[in-house]
Amino acid sequence: MGKWFKTGAPWIWMTGGAVSMSLVAVLGLLLLIGWRGLVYFWPHPIYEWQVKDQNGQPHLVIGELYDQEQVPIERLRDAGRLLPEGESREWLTRYLIKTGNREFVDLDFRWILESDIAARRQPAELAVIERTTNGNFYGTVTALTVDGQAVSGDLHQPFVAAINRAVGLNAQADSLQKGKIGAINYRLEKLRLKERKAELEGRLSDELKGELSAERAQLQADYQVLEKELFALRADAGRDSVTVTDMRGEAVTMPLSKVLDVTWPNQMSLPAKIGHWFHQIGKFIGGEPREANTEGGVFPAIFGTVFMVILMAIIVTPLGVVAAVYLHEYAGKNVMTKFIRIAVINLAGVPSIVYGVFGLGFFVYTLGGSIDRLFYPEALPSPTFGAPGVIWSALTLAILTLPVVIVSTEEGLARIPSAIRHGSLALGATQAETLWRIVLPMASPAIMTGLILAIARAAGEVAPLMLVGVVKLAPTLPMDGNFPYLHVERKFMHLGFHIYDVGFQSPNVEAARPLVYATSFLLVTVIVGLNLSAIAIRNHLREKFKALDN
Repeated sequence: MGKWFKTGAPWIWMTGGAVSMSLVAVLGLLLLIGWRGLVYFWPHPIYEWQVKDQNGQPHLVIGELYDQEQVPIERLRDAGRLLPEGESREWLTRYLIKTGNREFVDLDFRWILESDIAARRQPAELAVIERTTNGNFYGTVTALTVDGQAVSGDLHQPFVAAINRAVGLNAQADSLQKGKIGAINYRLEKLRLKERKAELEGRLSDELKGELSAERAQLQADYQVLEKELFALRADAGRDSVTVTDMRGEAVTMPLSKVLDVTWPNQMSLPAKIGHWFHQIGKFIGGEPREANTEGGVFPAIFGTVFMVILMAIIVTPLGVVAAVYLHEYAGKNVMTKFIRIAVINLAGVPSIVYGVFGLGFFVYTLGGSIDRLFYPEALPSPTFGAPGVIWSALTLAILTLPVVIVSTEEGLARIPSAIRHGSLALGATQAETLWRIVLPMASPAIMTGLILAIARAAGEVAPLMLVGVVKLAPTLPMDGNFPYLHVERKFMHLGFHIYDVGFQSPNVEAARPLVYATSFLLVTVIVGLNLSAIAIRNHLREKFKALDN
């Protein structure tokens, strides 16, 4: 036994076991998050409950069975809940029902005790109507009006076709508003700033005023034409309407311009449910958020996260490589160099919120404010770069992850034998040529390793971003069709902050909970995708420059 311990085999097995357990724990956590998030998009059956209230009066409840739990009888009695006499059970089941229709009921989630349920049915005609506002609507479709005419017979296919028509028209209107109309508004603002700049510089002549007025008049005329087209599309989208009978027994009529989708879950087959599940996931990934981020999609957050991480990688990679090359190849081995290395290592332990405060004070207020005063005085007092934006978020996270890239690059440089450098110099190459053609290519896998670690940390950071650029809901993306196309001064949305906002700032906790899991799983997927891309590049570089090692 003693010889076995001296061989080190027990420690190898213990290390392997610990790594395996950690891997299983991580995979289990990811599976749990994925399951709790992805099940949200599955079309659940809709039930109709006959429920008695505290006074024994029956009423109807329609909705999804969202959750259930066992509740002690004593706890219910202590809370003043009246229970049937002779109840001998120690536990009662209570059900959490998602009833939707939030403009007509106090809450779109309610708990119902099993003792209050007189009957439960699953009618095939119950529909789930997804709307742009006020969440889902549950009820029975009783009437459909298309182009002023009531539709008779089976309403399923005509209803779906009318919804698709209204959704298409709304999409055209949104594209027109964000595209051509947005471009005109952008150009009008540029004209205003141009006039203001000429006024500040003392060169606002009558001739220039006339040119600007003529251009402004032309843009306003184009705007009037597009505005009429926009209003026509909106009106055409609201042409049709549907009437639905809800759980109160009331007939509610709603325009189809406010309807996004409809399903009859109790009639759907398994293949239809699977197709609808993929459709809902696609809408979640490619759509925009609604209802204070508790509904809709997360595409702006995905775009903001990826764009910010790529911009951060573009900034941190040359800075980290140059710093590592200087420290390893040029700096002398003295006290100052040791002090710099210790400082770099210690920077990795600074809390991320401190970097956020630094970014807000230095990048936003000092650097951004100076840029505004020097290059954008016509826009003041409204800030251009002197406000939180994606460029300052990328710079802040570049400073945060810089130690990782420096340390990883230095380790890669240290693994390159000195004989390779000496051989290159002996053949007549300069130190710079040796560094550029021999050393850096051989160290590129280590550089990519540092970049992978930097991406993994930066993509999940939230605290510093709350100070230097991220917002709950960004009106526009950092990229559009207006010159210079990439607007790095704009605020942006981020998946990590989206999770925080939905999970802790949402007014509807129950509705937000599955979105927290779904967005968390999506954030992990994005980080893994970015890391796999970087790993693929690293492996390619390793194979490409493998001959230099021999």
